[in-house]
Amino acid sequence: MTSVLAMASWAANARAQESSSRPGDTSTSRENLPRMPTVKNAEGTTAPPVAANGPAAALRDVLQAACSQNAGDFSRYLTARSKESFERLTPAARVALMKRFVLLNVPGKATASANAAGRPIVRCETPDVTTEMSIGGTDTRDNLAFLPMELRDVTDSTGANVHQITMGLVREDNQWRLLSIGVLLLDLPSLEIEWDAEEAEANEITALGNLRRLAEAVETYRRAYFRLPESLASLGPPPSRTSAKGTQAKPLAATREHAGLVDEELAGSNKDGYEFRIIIAGAETLGAPAKYQLSAIPSAYGRTGKRSFFRDPDGGWHAADHGGAVGSASDPLVQ
Repeated sequence: MTSVLAMASWAANARAQESSSRPGDTSTSRENLPRMPTVKNAEGTTAPPVAANGPAAALRDVLQAACSQNAGDFSRYLTARSKESFERLTPAARVALMKRFVLLNVPGKATASANAAGRPIVRCETPDVTTEMSIGGTDTRDNLAFLPMELRDVTDSTGANVHQITMGLVREDNQWRLLSIGVLLLDLPSLEIEWDAEEAEANEITALGNLRRLAEAVETYRRAYFRLPESLASLGPPPSRTSAKGTQAKPLAATREHAGLVDEELAGSNKDGYEFRIIIAGAETLGAPAKYQLSAIPSAYGRTGKRSFFRDPDGGWHAADHGGAVGSASDPLVQ
């Protein structure tokens, strides 16, 4: 489970900040921001193109990547230091970060245009909401560039809920890359530590819940088939078959091999940053019901979680930090 709240708080703080302009510089004023996506100016001539290697083009492209949630394209516009941290984030964390740039929860279709002054406008369209990001005039200072940006819902005709923010870019290896949002540096290495800690804590809570669901599924399986499942895969959904016309997939009936008691991810032994295992422990006395153990360990220790969880053969639940190794019945009990 990704620490979306932490990212949202960081992004909200960033949007609340506005970089100040130099005296007399109107490039960041609201009146000077592009508004409607037109390609010709008042005289009917084509608007000047956006410089291909300029900061405005870089910001335009990174917004398009964020709209479509394309992590590969998005990372191209991060500094080398931030890119390393971004690529270490879980896929869900990378998506959560990109969503903050366009204020949309699902991937959208990105289109770019320009206003009469040739300044970029990026529109991000989803089935439910469409946002528009208008990029203002660039204030370039040596290897730094600051661009005002206005983000709004296209249905907001009055501008009541417009977000205004100044984006900072830095020239690195002859390419413009993201540096700051408002007055906050886009310092992914520092944010990565905070996000990892919060995500790991959330994943641990989820992992224990998933482990309990597996135990319930195992008991249901035992009652239905009078035996324990040979693997977690036996608890998963049955495969689907194609109808005679080949138009609709229909699930097959539950069987001992595919009992349909848990979802596909959990049956595949890997979900929400944790790996799950079952071990048949056998009965302690002749004729007694067979026993089993369940365990959950972090998929990436320290990033997706720290504690290992263990269900002992008698139904006790345990948790402890084993550095990513499997837990045991000697670990402290958890409720």
